[in-house]
Amino acid sequence: MQEAGRQITVAVVEDNPRIRELLQEEISDEGHRFLSFGTAEDFLSAMADSDVTVDLVLLDVMLPGMDGLTCLRHLRQSRTPQQEGQAPKIVIVTALNDEDKRRQAFADGAEDYVLKPDLFLRLPELLEATASR
Repeated sequence: MQEAGRQITVAVVEDNPRIRELLQEEISDEGHRFLSFGTAEDFLSAMADSDVTVDLVLLDVMLPGMDGLTCLRHLRQSRTPQQEGQAPKIVIVTALNDEDKRRQAFADGAEDYVLKPDLFLRLPELLEATASR
């Protein structure tokens, strides 16, 4: 359960339902709110139509339809100056250990690039860092 920081809202954009389910369990066990999306389009639509503030986005690269890096660019380009203070921390999550995609993700505004095999080890650190900011 969360000891320090505040409760945050985490959006997981991942097409694998099993990974979403495991992440939901872990995030909920840490005392945080969880939003689940199977596609980048669903996520972007929900963010455009909602007053929900998302603190952390775990964004898969390989998604059906729009890929995660394109979604990242849309998120960063659609921000107004007033929203910059509210911009969520975006972490790219991928099975691809690809240096070009890593560079592109950081150039487009990702705050981290986590390989899926490391995600569950890094998750408590990512949640704590987000809750403390």
